[in-house]
Amino acid sequence: MLQHRPHTTVVLAMSVDGKIADFRRSPARFGSRVDKAHLEKQIAASDAVLFGAGTLRAYGTTLTVSDPTLVELRAQQGKPPQPVHIVTTHSANLNPEINFFKQPVRRWLLTTKAGTLSWKRRLQTLPSTIRTGTQECSPEFEQILVFETPTREIDISAALKHLANIDITRLVVLGGGELVASLLGLDLIDELWLTVCPLILGGNTAPTPVGGKGFLSDLAPKLQLLEVHTVEQEVFLHYRLQRSAN
Repeated sequence: MLQHRPHTTVVLAMSVDGKIADFRRSPARFGSRVDKAHLEKQIAASDAVLFGAGTLRAYGTTLTVSDPTLVELRAQQGKPPQPVHIVTTHSANLNPEINFFKQPVRRWLLTTKAGTLSWKRRLQTLPSTIRTGTQECSPEFEQILVFETPTREIDISAALKHLANIDITRLVVLGGGELVASLLGLDLIDELWLTVCPLILGGNTAPTPVGGKGFLSDLAPKLQLLEVHTVEQEVFLHYRLQRSAN
């Protein structure tokens, strides 16, 4: 782990042509059961998972640790059954009635001051029966983390430093491409697990693992291939970010 932040791993499934969803940004459910088990294993090994609002809107839920063996392993390590699930969004434009808020996980929100106000206003408009639900079935975030740059964007570097300070040492990033791009641009990613699935999605607007403005080839992040596994029709690629030894 680099100093002052969690060890951060991106875990994504993509088509052969490098798309993580189709051009309609539909939920990417093209991975096999093996890929889902692989993702669950990575989540189980983490202290927290981080994902963008677009990813949450697409699925409406998050993947929880359901394998009894993995739950038991977390218990043996002194960890709760589920890692913390952190949604990052500038605007906090989220639907409080989606199934995510009914899942038995600890939910945190990483946003801006404006996003915090927007979310609180949104909750106030809900019927009281929804607003005052049980802890595990309520449109609430256990914590709202506000880290803001002078330009009123999310200060992701400061947020990760905060996570490290509260003993979150392993972080898994589940997308989307814009979040991954911002983390790469700030050199905040240590590893990537990419599952190549046997289909071609195409589409100029279909999202890829890394969005944003892109990198020039001489400035692009460089990777070291650590592992390659083939299971039936899928290829699992494990990379580490290369860094200069200084």
